[in-house]
Amino acid sequence: MTDEVLTEAEFVDGNEQADGKDAVFDIEPEDRMRAELYDFLAALLVRPPDAKLLKKVGALSGDDTELGKAINVLARIARSSSAASVEREFHALFIGLGRGELLPYASYYMTGFLNEKPLATLRQQLPEFRITRAPDVFEPEDQIASLCEVMAVLITGRFGQPASLARQGEFFNRHIGTWAEHFFSDLERAKNAVFFAPVGTTGRLFMNIEREAFRMTAG
Repeated sequence: MTDEVLTEAEFVDGNEQADGKDAVFDIEPEDRMRAELYDFLAALLVRPPDAKLLKKVGALSGDDTELGKAINVLARIARSSSAASVEREFHALFIGLGRGELLPYASYYMTGFLNEKPLATLRQQLPEFRITRAPDVFEPEDQIASLCEVMAVLITGRFGQPASLARQGEFFNRHIGTWAEHFFSDLERAKNAVFFAPVGTTGRLFMNIEREAFRMTAG
């Protein structure tokens, strides 16, 4: 998995004095892989994947772990899917007539309502990391794709220095760990999910890995 899989960013550097160039830090290979997987999930969930992205997903190859097997299933389905069919699936899952089958927002999963305290808390914290919503983005920041992108930003230091593992864990536990695994499990089982079912499996397994890793580090 490489950065070539990624799509357009939801966030920009909130530092008005920044020169517009992303810094590249020498981070551990396993952390680079974590960031790539967060970015990968964000790319698939922020908007319907186009034909170019589907082709790249179809070229992926996982290992023999459960996560690797999920990526292999996703790649196989991507190779047999058209951009039009995946767009219809995305619409049914996340947009629909009035609303989609799923609402991929922290506020909804944590409170049962949209635009609630979890979103307000997130908006208060993002400036600490020099993160602000891109001007042409109107989705609430607590959407799962946006939160995955934030984690990638924290790991890589895309808008500054990489965040410490402790700060990554604090952000994950506050904004993601309490609900994202549930969301991905719902996506995995959603009646309209075909291409997105293994996206759900991939996300669920990865969220579990991250949650356990942060728990062990904190302990």
